Amino acid sequence: MTTLIHPTAVIHAEANLHPTVKVGAYAVIGEGVKVGEGTTIGPHVVLDGWTEIGARNQIYPGVVIGLEPQDLKYDGSATLVKIGDDNCIREYVTINRATGSGEATSLGNRNLLMAYVHVGHNCAIGDRVIIANGVALAGHVHIESQARISGVLGVHQFVHIGRLAMVGGMSRIDRDVPPYTLVEGNPSRVRSLNQVGLKRAGLSELQDGEVLRSLKQAFRLVYRSGLSLDEAISKLEQLPHNPHLQHFTHFISQSRLSQRRGLIPGVRRTRREAEG
Repeated sequence: MTTLIHPTAVIHAEANLHPTVKVGAYAVIGEGVKVGEGTTIGPHVVLDGWTEIGARNQIYPGVVIGLEPQDLKYDGSATLVKIGDDNCIREYVTINRATGSGEATSLGNRNLLMAYVHVGHNCAIGDRVIIANGVALAGHVHIESQARISGVLGVHQFVHIGRLAMVGGMSRIDRDVPPYTLVEGNPSRVRSLNQVGLKRAGLSELQDGEVLRSLKQAFRLVYRSGLSLDEAISKLEQLPHNPHLQHFTHFISQSRLSQRRGLIPGVRRTRREAEG
């Protein structure tokens, strides 16, 4: 085991590292940390608090995971960071643990967090998410699987970003981003379906393309029809359902709940577009 740990690393005797874990120079690993097999911890990384990291993760220099949340309500309780398998966490990413006792900040599997990403307390990130450089997630942000977040932007606390959504760089994300959509701007607006992302994910081929057609119809009802949101949801519930359309409809409905931020609006149409 000593051949995999640089002699300048500081590792608490109660830390639980699999024998195959590699630890770089001047890394600091605290008492409550658990790291799974095949994970590489780069130079000057700090892992602290009650932090659980799975297998085959790559953690690059300067990353800090598991420190106290940046939240004045935090009372010192035992809160967690839970990270899955096969993630790539690039230079100087920070991931804070949760605020309330027993709660967790979580990162799933096969995600890429590029340099200088901040993941605030109680965030929940799914699988195969890509977050580009310089993105800051405030507390309680939820990002569903396969979403793509472009660089240098902020996400407001309690915002939900849906599955296979694409968020453009330098946007201001202060409300929920529906699944399967493309959002950008300041103020941000829903521009269209994320058709490139949907095709890459194979949704355009499912059921002879019926899934993609149903999502296009759902998008038009919510963002192009002129219907109120209640009227659009009622129409959505009448469409022939598949799991992706059900997920879109459920997400839209849940965004209206009091603890949620509401939906990012669509682009205002011109008179010619409305008449066409």
